[in-house]
Amino acid sequence: MRRLVLAVAAVALVAGCSTGTDAVAQGGTFQFVSPGGKTDIFYDPPSERGALGELSGPDLMTEGKTTSLSDYDGDVVVLNVWGQWCGPCRGEADDLEKVYEATKASGVEFLGINVRDESQTAAQDFVVSNNVTYSSIYDPPMRTLTALGGVPTSVIPTTVVLDRQHRVAAVFLRELLAEDLQPVVERIAAEEPVQP
Repeated sequence: MRRLVLAVAAVALVAGCSTGTDAVAQGGTFQFVSPGGKTDIFYDPPSERGALGELSGPDLMTEGKTTSLSDYDGDVVVLNVWGQWCGPCRGEADDLEKVYEATKASGVEFLGINVRDESQTAAQDFVVSNNVTYSSIYDPPMRTLTALGGVPTSVIPTTVVLDRQHRVAAVFLRELLAEDLQPVVERIAAEEPVQP
């Protein structure tokens, strides 16, 4: 009987760890620390920034495609955690797109993480109606947020700006305007690359 219980437990453990088409994440060196009510947090100097772990999941708009943070090696990446049900997400969508269009030529990419939307169609409609041109991972159960080192999952929208080594340079726990985000993204994109 004991062997049967151990065998069932082992199968359950393996099944729980299998990725299939679900979103996955592995923690990195970044650990979010509550900033005492601050909603804009900056991590400087760059040498003291923590890196995110592996982050990937099903692409929201393209069936069968997996989108990963590693697809953007060497780029500054702006991660935006959003949901179509979220009023502030609707409010900032055009601002994020504006910053993306203004900065992508300097090696900046945006990657959305769609959470808590059980209807993929509703999330896709949000992307189309708001003219969002960058990719999003579809992650209703928020599995990918494990890679964000403890950034609060209760705060939606959340925006995390990663430098070219995918270390966390800034976290915004609020709705953003283009004038809030663009100077930060431009500053991080202009940082000197780390020498090997």
